Amino acid sequence: MTITVTEINIYPVKSLGGVSTGACQSTSRGLQNDRRFMLVDERHDFLTQRKHPQMATIRTALDGDDLILSSPFEDSIAVPLQPRLLPTRTVKVWSSRVHAHTVSAEADTWLSDYLGVDARLVYMPDTSERRVSADFAQSSEVVSFADGYPVLIASQESLAELNKRITQAGAAAVTMDRFRANIVVQGCAPFAEDTWRNFAIGEAIFRGVKPCTRCQITTTDQATGEVLGPEPLRTLATFRNSSKGVRFGMNLLNTKLGTIRIGDELVQR
Repeated sequence: MTITVTEINIYPVKSLGGVSTGACQSTSRGLQNDRRFMLVDERHDFLTQRKHPQMATIRTALDGDDLILSSPFEDSIAVPLQPRLLPTRTVKVWSSRVHAHTVSAEADTWLSDYLGVDARLVYMPDTSERRVSADFAQSSEVVSFADGYPVLIASQESLAELNKRITQAGAAAVTMDRFRANIVVQGCAPFAEDTWRNFAIGEAIFRGVKPCTRCQITTTDQATGEVLGPEPLRTLATFRNSSKGVRFGMNLLNTKLGTIRIGDELVQR
């Protein structure tokens, strides 16, 4: 059975909308431009869809050297993908404290007005190192502002199996964007990704280290920001539960960098 890549997604700003692309470079922190930006509050603590589901409705796009943020009201603002190094602050994402740069007072105002909270955009420079958990790191890998690991993979077959069970229970099927995976593949058994350890996609090599435990963000419609719940968590709990929570998708480390493309074959090593 041939396993191939069907989607490649990056999320330039943590918890905002994603960007689908046909090809992307795998870097030491994850896919290029993935979660290098983040919103923080006045205490420099990260903002997330868990508390602010409306964040899902801010669309992101890459335009040359710029990152474009757009609201449903068709207004937008642009910031450099690699901002000039404005003042540094220490920001918090989960238990990590990381050096980050401020980006734009104008962007801060735009985001705060739309979300109705004090929001400030920050950027992780190359000089800032946030380590992957020592329990799963292989050689002191670093990660962007992602929750904990550089890359997340999931299969279409896993989603199909989940949706079969959801609809059998009388609820509406969910879409893959609820799970915010970087790489989506097809051509395998449902949840086969749980077992993948070392594999190549295109020029890159990845190592599967930990199934991804899922939170309430999966209950939020990523197009409207509406929290619909309790699916898919309710159904996942019936057959994908663990001591750490319900699982969907696999967290990956990068072991060889390179370009991946839609249509590339996943090859076990």
